[in-house]
Amino acid sequence: MKHNLRPAAVAGMFYPASAADLASDVSQLLADVVQPSPWRPKAIIAPHAGYAYSGPIAASVYAMLAGLCGTVRRVVLLGPTHRVAVAGLALPAWEAFATPLGSVPIDAQAVTAIADLPQVVVSDEVHALEHSLEVQLPFLQTVLGEFSLLPLAVGNASPAAVADVLERVWGGDETLIVVSSDLSHYLPYALAQQADDRTAQHILALDPHIDHQQACGATPVNGLLLAARRHGLYAHLIDLRNSGDTAGDRSRVVGYGAFAFAAEPDHVQ
Repeated sequence: MKHNLRPAAVAGMFYPASAADLASDVSQLLADVVQPSPWRPKAIIAPHAGYAYSGPIAASVYAMLAGLCGTVRRVVLLGPTHRVAVAGLALPAWEAFATPLGSVPIDAQAVTAIADLPQVVVSDEVHALEHSLEVQLPFLQTVLGEFSLLPLAVGNASPAAVADVLERVWGGDETLIVVSSDLSHYLPYALAQQADDRTAQHILALDPHIDHQQACGATPVNGLLLAARRHGLYAHLIDLRNSGDTAGDRSRVVGYGAFAFAAEPDHVQ
């Protein structure tokens, strides 16, 4: 028996609890993106801190999706677990996820497509307070309008196991893959810049050997990099900053990167 709705767990903490304030904040963050990059993403990586910290970096890649409203009808959303450990990739039993902007239905067809995989489990407990997936939803609701969701909280799994799940639901233009991950944690500003630049170079090279010191979402990131290689995608760096650039002091910062994966390489001048 499915439960009905996962309520928003971090509204009022990571982002505004008021629908009007949230809509205004997300719209402003997207409007502040000077010039969205030209590629049509099949997949993206976006950070998941409070919007005051990572919102501008997330907006830089979400602004690229504005033209996909009505085309993308399913989002496969993967993020790391912060509160409840799990072996494998956890699906919820809910039928929808709620935010102040409305509810997003779970894609039952996609759930069925991966349900037989041994690395896929069902756990509402893993999802109940997890912010890494939830904070992506208001951006997705704003740029895509209506869509269905396959939310996967990724715990102890191999990159290959993640890539195999992605293969089952890769789809075509109707499916967008979103991986939620921050980068380095609590380094001084200059050291964080160096560390995050090295991590970005690994991502751009589709090198699936990133560790959890480099990115808290290393497991889903590495799985995406494997899948991107299989499908001939190119990685593009859209934004790379940290909390010292946005809303925090520079003694201990968290790194944020935004990446897009598309069929097109960098433009040749």
